[in-house]
Amino acid sequence: MIDLRRIRVGVEVSGRIQWYEGLRVKASGTKYANPLQNECTVSIDGLNATTRNMLLTETSPYNKSKQPSRLILEAGRVSTGVFRLFVGDIVSAEPSSPPDVTLTLKAKTGNGSARDIVATSSGAMSKLSEISAGVARDCGVRLDFQATDKNIANWYFCGSKLKQVERLQDGGGVKAFIDDDVLYVKDEAGAVKGRIKIVNQNTGMVGLPKATEKGLDVTWLIDGESSLGGTLRLESKFNPSLDGDYIIEQLKFDVASHDDPFFYQATCKRA
Repeated sequence: MIDLRRIRVGVEVSGRIQWYEGLRVKASGTKYANPLQNECTVSIDGLNATTRNMLLTETSPYNKSKQPSRLILEAGRVSTGVFRLFVGDIVSAEPSSPPDVTLTLKAKTGNGSARDIVATSSGAMSKLSEISAGVARDCGVRLDFQATDKNIANWYFCGSKLKQVERLQDGGGVKAFIDDDVLYVKDEAGAVKGRIKIVNQNTGMVGLPKATEKGLDVTWLIDGESSLGGTLRLESKFNPSLDGDYIIEQLKFDVASHDDPFFYQATCKRA
């Protein structure tokens, strides 16, 4: 029996989430294990005119609401349920031309924080973990601090709230990035603890892994939540020379409810 796919899209407006499922949906995006904003594009067919116009109005960049509308993308299988692929602030909503009116939503992680300016400073010495907690609080996300704690002298920042993540990475000598609604801070050479993905022919690997200058690119069927920044353990039957542990630096996803794509594609470096 075929285990059918499930893809559902949530749009959060003024704190209320409306879910859309059972429609023709295509979605793709890229996540980065660095301060770059994760991005996602979702196309939905089959919405009635009232719903489509409501979404276009509420998610318009000209809407005067101070709270940005959010996009939530979940995918999975009928037998196992759905898991979260992406969460971000909607930056644009556009309809296509008739007769097949498709609504395309584009979103970026933490885009609402990119518009807000903040000025922060600390004493002569501050712990990196305390500074990280302040950055997470300003960006409205949870903190997962896994780096070696250290003292930072004369911390000062003035700019957009989201830019603090980049400043944190540079000033602390760590890797800092936001994945959905969590700020991860880890040692530059290490992987995120608790995130490990074993990729082989039995876990859905698609095609053959390709060696790159720093590591490899590999594709597999989507089967769980993001493992961005974590460990990828490759077990290749046809190219065993690439076997071993890698750190996922970039994670692309491509899903469709009525088409072939349902993949993760990871760009990794050697652990």
